[in-house]
Amino acid sequence: MAQPDALERILPDAQATESCGAALAPYCYGAVIYLEGDLGAGKTTLSRGLLRALGISGAVKSPTFSIVEIYALPCVTVFHLDLYRLSDPEEVMYLGIEDQRGADDVLLIEWPDHGRGALPPADLIIELSHRGDRRLLRATAMTAKGGELLGAIRSASEPRSG
Repeated sequence: MAQPDALERILPDAQATESCGAALAPYCYGAVIYLEGDLGAGKTTLSRGLLRALGISGAVKSPTFSIVEIYALPCVTVFHLDLYRLSDPEEVMYLGIEDQRGADDVLLIEWPDHGRGALPPADLIIELSHRGDRRLLRATAMTAKGGELLGAIRSASEPRSG
């Protein structure tokens, strides 16, 4: 991609944040998605939406203390990482994700700046921030795959006529 494609959306509530994540599900295979934002900005909520749309019905919790949660589905495995507690980017290699990850598997990475230099490059970067009781989503496609994902967010959040 010559210049990254980007969009901004206001997400009025947790349901809208989950819906945004759900919109990514059909296009997420093989993607690396960075999730950036302060504590409580909605990173795990967005991840929950994607995971529910892929068929996860059990609890979807923040991997803050476990660092990684692995969701194995028949068609894909999703690795949900929270790198907040890492003190050195080198610690990423000790997680063994690259040894386990298949070509179609998905990486959702919260706090990717804590693993800078040790992570695969992002296809899509999603930044979430507080705007009162709402959230602002900024998404930037870094690859053609990221462009597909960005298109899914764009389509899902466009006003419906009718």
